[in-house]
Amino acid sequence: MRQFRQARWPEPLIFEIGTLKGKNWKFSFKKEKTKRLHLADEFIPEYLMRTSEPNLPLISEVEVVRHFTNLSQMNFGIDNGFYPLGSCTMKYNPKVNDVLASSEKVRWVHPYQPQETMQGTLEIMYELALMLSEITGMSKFSLQPAAGAQGELAGALIIRALHKHNGELAQRDEIIVPDSAHGTNPASAAMAGFKVVVVPSGVDGCLEIESLKQAVSSRTAGLMLTNPNTLGIFENRILEISKIIHEAGGLLYYDGANLNAILGKTKPSIMGFDIVHMNLHKTFSTPHGGGGPGAGPIGVCSDLKDFLPVPTVELDKNGHYYLNYDIPYNIGKVVAFYGNFEILIRAYTYLLALGTDGLEKVSEIAVLNSNYLARKLIMIKGFDIPYGKDKLKHEFVLSCSKLKSETGVSAKNVAKRLLDYGVHAPTIYFPSIVDEALMIEPTETESKDVLDKFVQIMTEISNDAYRNAQIVKTAPHNTACALVDEVKASHPKTMCLSWRMLKKMESVDQ
Repeated sequence: MRQFRQARWPEPLIFEIGTLKGKNWKFSFKKEKTKRLHLADEFIPEYLMRTSEPNLPLISEVEVVRHFTNLSQMNFGIDNGFYPLGSCTMKYNPKVNDVLASSEKVRWVHPYQPQETMQGTLEIMYELALMLSEITGMSKFSLQPAAGAQGELAGALIIRALHKHNGELAQRDEIIVPDSAHGTNPASAAMAGFKVVVVPSGVDGCLEIESLKQAVSSRTAGLMLTNPNTLGIFENRILEISKIIHEAGGLLYYDGANLNAILGKTKPSIMGFDIVHMNLHKTFSTPHGGGGPGAGPIGVCSDLKDFLPVPTVELDKNGHYYLNYDIPYNIGKVVAFYGNFEILIRAYTYLLALGTDGLEKVSEIAVLNSNYLARKLIMIKGFDIPYGKDKLKHEFVLSCSKLKSETGVSAKNVAKRLLDYGVHAPTIYFPSIVDEALMIEPTETESKDVLDKFVQIMTEISNDAYRNAQIVKTAPHNTACALVDEVKASHPKTMCLSWRMLKKMESVDQ
């Protein structure tokens, strides 16, 4: 296998660059001939005027271009290669999405401009909300949440608002989550003021029904569930789960992180869910490496429409779109203005391009790729899939437990070695119920050729582990940054994320 060679530019910080350093560049215009340049003097109040120059690097255009181009060549993204980051659905983003999201008609819309001047913008949001309702079976959507976790929080706040409206909030103070849930689920529930009750998974990787029955009580406010779950397994007893929660007076919340597996095949509403959040940046192809950007619209069944965050986009009888803040029991705003609009544009473009049949094909290929890759990988020495290897959906969790016990090579070592081959590392050590976990999601945008190459790479890593483990344990070797000490790197005394932090650390050292 041809190994990956990442660029290693000796690139300084942008503050350390500059052929213009120390030069006093000033322009001298005659005021009467350059009136536009002096508008600031006339219209900006004195208390808003700068009293000193901003602390910005003084560099030329060519230096700026070369600096950021060099940095981009030392980075990795979905445009560079395979990105099997489990649970994140890192699919390729069609460039037409970026073209439309960066058009002037999108970039120059201002949230404070009159609504009558942004009818096209509101129409897109209105139609997107209808599309999301159709896909999930929910009655109404708010596009406001700007991330998946923010959508989760909005859902938990809606659960809280309903029980408060019914006079039961003091009693219903518990949210149930599975032990395989995303970490943001219990965090969102706790932020909304609930106690978190964890229910274990059974030997089949699904929620253990008997444990759920024991966990449910008059204190149950709701259950947060992903289906398919984090192990890539469909909760086939979901209707029974729904009945248990609803009979106890709770609500069923759908974490849309794994929606890519069921598009066009089924809907959360059919499973009995009352609240759904969707990760548009995952399912509908916005690149989101490095923690953003995102959009996490929240949808609800008809009984919960009056609790959505404001504003929602509506259409009046005269055919005009408007922002509706008049929602009786709304949970307020969860983000400034109306959501992460450029992500909404990308999702809207993606949905129009694919249509109903295309979305169904997305899930079919995503599930096919996942199962194909899983069956190939479990044939490699040292790897296994403890849960659901015969009935996977869009992702799976590979265990390196045997590899570690026989060679000392851990899941972390395998993940770092993958970087040498130009493959982004999968999610590691999650979910915690799988020992030495590698969580892999190939998505539908990867070809069989790419998957076969990944199998060859994993085979070579396994062979190296059994022949000469140090090669894997000391990886990566071919990247811009070699093996790092994670503990030291994340320690507050050594962590340096900005120029300001660097200068502060230097002053302390001196």
